[in-house]
Amino acid sequence: MDSQNGNGRSDLLLAIEDQGHRSTHARRLVAEAIEASAESFTAEEICEQLPSVGRATVYRTLKLFLSADALCKVALPDGAPRYAVDTGGRHHHHSICTNCGAVNEFRASTVERVLRALDREVDGEITGHRMEIFVRCDKCLSGAVQ
Repeated sequence: MDSQNGNGRSDLLLAIEDQGHRSTHARRLVAEAIEASAESFTAEEICEQLPSVGRATVYRTLKLFLSADALCKVALPDGAPRYAVDTGGRHHHHSICTNCGAVNEFRASTVERVLRALDREVDGEITGHRMEIFVRCDKCLSGAVQ
């Protein structure tokens, strides 16, 4: 995954810097571990990769990246959270493989039409929503992932 901008700086770090947060050594290590992940990841996986960074620091850094809209947080059917880099920067939804945990973004005009219709019908104002579709990904269906 290439999360570097044209200046060689991490988009994750730039996102939190834009919000006034510093780019500390520990945050840079977390960003590098995330950017090295080919797929979605858990906070615990990042903690295991970075034994020199405190668990609380990893979780706080993930929270900063989430608040800067640089990461997406999704939940597996068992409730376990997984994270993925927000590659689109636009409104999107997620499909999550129930076998391997792979997270993919999707946009569907049909879903957007349903949301607009709901906005007209609900008593009040919709302030947010989340849609997660649980699938078995192509890799798992083909037997490439056990």
